[in-house]
Parts: sequence; C-alpha cells; structure tokens
Amino acid sequence: MLATIPSAALNGIDAELVFVEVNAGEAGEPKLILVGLPDAAVKESDDRVFSALSNSGFRPPRTRTTINLAPGHLRKEGPFYDLPIALGILAATEQLKADSLSDWLIAGELSLSGATRPVRGALAMARLARKLGKRGLLLPPVSAQEAANVEGVTVHAVPSLDAAVRFLTGERPLPPVVAERHNRNTVSFASAGDFSEVKGQHALRRAIEVAVAGGHNVMMIGPPGAGKSMIAKRVPGIMPAPTIDEELEIVSIHSAAGRTLSGELSWGTRPFRSPHHTISDVGLLGGGAIPGPGEISLAHHGVLFLDELPEFKRSALEVLRQPLEDGTVTISRSAGKITLPCAFMLVAAMNPCPCGYLGDTRRECRCSPTQIQRYRSRISGPLLDRIDIHVDAPALTLTELRSSQPGEDSATIRNRVESARARQHERYHGTKTVANARMTHAQIAKHCAIDPALGDLLQRAMEQLNLSARAYDRVLKVARTIADLAGSDRIESPHLLEAIQYRSLDRALFF
Repeated sequence: MLATIPSAALNGIDAELVFVEVNAGEAGEPKLILVGLPDAAVKESDDRVFSALSNSGFRPPRTRTTINLAPGHLRKEGPFYDLPIALGILAATEQLKADSLSDWLIAGELSLSGATRPVRGALAMARLARKLGKRGLLLPPVSAQEAANVEGVTVHAVPSLDAAVRFLTGERPLPPVVAERHNRNTVSFASAGDFSEVKGQHALRRAIEVAVAGGHNVMMIGPPGAGKSMIAKRVPGIMPAPTIDEELEIVSIHSAAGRTLSGELSWGTRPFRSPHHTISDVGLLGGGAIPGPGEISLAHHGVLFLDELPEFKRSALEVLRQPLEDGTVTISRSAGKITLPCAFMLVAAMNPCPCGYLGDTRRECRCSPTQIQRYRSRISGPLLDRIDIHVDAPALTLTELRSSQPGEDSATIRNRVESARARQHERYHGTKTVANARMTHAQIAKHCAIDPALGDLLQRAMEQLNLSARAYDRVLKVARTIADLAGSDRIESPHLLEAIQYRSLDRALFF
C-alpha cells in the first residue's frame, strides 16, 4: 500500500515542501530502501524508526519497503523525517488510516523509545504550512512552541510517536500550542551590561551613541585595556527593542541554524555575535554543502563585533564588503543558491600597531614603520569606506581608573537613541529604509541637503583628508544622525563638523 506524508526541507532560512512517500508490501527480501537525495543523518533514520515502532507497540514492516523523499532533486539533510517516515510506514501497513495525513505538515526526530526530539527550522515550516493552507503542523514540543509564534497556523505538540498516532486517529485530542508572548515593555537589557560601568572614554561613548542612533558601522582604534571590547558588548543594551517583524526574522535565522533549540537566543533581544579571528570565510559569510547562515546572518538586526580586526584573514574581511552595502548575502553552491538577510551593525576594534602602544604616552611602541604599515594594510581602503565612523579609544588615565563616579547609564542613552530612531521612522515611513545608515542616494539628496557654505566646508575636508565618494555619502548620513540626536530638522555646522571628525582617522592612520 502507498502512503504520502507532507513534510519540509530547509533551504537557507526558508522551508520547501517535501513529500515522504512510503510503499510497503513489495515482493522481495525484507528491507527498507530510502531514496531522494538523503544525507547520512536521513539514511540512518531507518534504524531509529524501526526501533521506535517496536518500542511504541507497532509492527515494523516485514516486506520490502521503499521510501521516497520527493522532489528528488532537492537534497535532504537532518533528522526531520523520522516522524513522517514512521507514520507513513504505519499508514502503508494499514496500522493507521491515511485519510487525514495529507492535511498536516509533519516533522520530528525520533528516539529509540519513540519519543520525539526537536528539529531546527520550525518557524520556516510554520510559514510554509500557512502558505500552503495546511490544517496545521505536528511537531515535537520544543519545536511546536517555536512555530506557534507564526500567526494564522495551528500547531500541535506530539511528545511521542504513539501520541501522534492517537491524535491522528482521534483517540487522544491535543490542544493547539499557544505562543508564549513576552511583554515588550519588560524586555530586559541586563545581559548586555550597562554603560555606567564604563570609566572615562567620553568621546568614544558619544561616537557609539551616534552609531547606534543611525545604525552606522563603527571602528574603535586604541591600545589594549582601553575598554573597546567592554563597550562593544554593551552596544545591544542601548539599541531599541526589535519590532515584532524583526523578532521573527531574527529567530527564523537562528532557528534554521539550530541555535534556538539550545536557548542561545531569547525573544525580545538583539543578537550579539563575536566570532574569533580564526573564523573561515564560510563561517563568517555562510555556506556549506547545503548553504546555511553564517555569522553575518546570525547578527541580522543586531551587532557583529570583530575584535582585533587586522588579525582576521584578508579574504574573510573582503567578503564583508557586499553584505555591508546591501544588507543581504547571496551564496551559490552545487546544492543551490540562497539569499540570506544580514542587515547588521558592524562594531570593529583594533590596535594602532602590532604591539598596540603607538602614541601611548606611558608605554613605548616597539614596532618598526614597516611593521606598522604591514599591520594597517591588512584592512583595505574599500572596506574602511564602508565603516561610517572611525573613532580613537585612548588609554585610560589613572585618575579615570580610580574614579568611583558611575558614567551615564544605558537606559538614558537608549532613550535618546529611541527618540532619534523615531524621527527616522517617521521620515522613511512607507519605504524599506529603517535607519539613516541605509539611506539610498535619492534619500541622501532629499534629507541631507546642506547650504552652500557647509558644502564648501565638506569639499575642503574631502580634499584635505583625501576621502572617497563613498565616504562623502557616509559623512552626510552620520551628520543627519547627529542632527536627529539634537532634534534638528536641518544639518547644521556642528553636526557636519562632528561627522567629518569621525572620518579623519582612516586616512591619518592607514595611508
């Protein structure tokens, strides 16, 4: 007898429909044949499924059984198909009526005892089920709780194979899973640390506030112990809470990567990713035999912190250029091509020289001019042009270190950032732009217009600092953000001068 069970396969952060076709009762030696481009984890499902069937009180097939995962051109990976294969075998051997199976989208890993284990990509499956008009989803409890956050689709949690069978036969009803909605007014920022713990560095704190207010990329340059990493880790604490749509995008990416299953991401928080400088191009950009999200996509709507920027491989840094510009990354592999979102805020940190003490008044630099030039040249000019703000992070004085007076806290800074973001939301309402850093050329011309005197000032700065045309646009974007923080509708001279100041370090230090 033939039975067909709808399931899904992940393609990036989206899900595609897969039919699990089971044909039992074939003549020949009793064995199970699995086809349809399965990977090693899928091929091992027969042992798990047979044990789960036996330990759940069902009869495994005693004849030749063929299982096809269609469509055949789509590569299948992971233990998604244990539960639908088991239910398909039961339907094909007439131990379960197959009438209602086509109404559900089913996925789940099975243990040898028949209990279900969670699978990644539950949000993507829920969106697919809603798109296809399915009656609902049957998923393991943890995955079901995640999928329930997608509105317009019914999700049932099946803790075991036996529970799934009893639900489908009507013997044991299962109530739909209700999403655990958090109160957006009580989102905690405590995990990010507080800016009140940061001593000194007033100019650096101001630059970070400007960067967050406009969604700008920022690079901090200073000696070891200046507080660069400490400040970077506190950046999510002054970012506005993500909107509901942003939350779903964030969790969808982390769900596809399997990170929500281990509780690495909480609802209502922005991601903070800090990969080690030994990371590969694929680890940073994404990819693999079956393309999946990398660190830049896992940082979507959050922060990507690259400490010791020159220590990263040149190739890994250069792959950031297009994602920084577009907010998306396209990955092509033999298994297919996917486009992933990666609209992150880049926070980078580096020393001024290999030893880190160039310009320090208390410690002598041991680096030769050649070593310094080689160190700085690891970061290309085109990449620097895509980092809006370059700011100095000087060594702290003993007076600043001994000071017991706390600095301005994150909540106060976040209030100013949210006010500036509110002005930007109103300005770009009805467009895809969400912050000043993402302005198009047309929007720059409209919203960053300056009078002739300021235009002459900017021209002189461009000539003296030898800035590129891309840097010209970024200066205007940063000036627009500074004006928003000041509550000004127009870019004034102080706003433009401060924005120019944030571009002075790239040419002075690197060329």
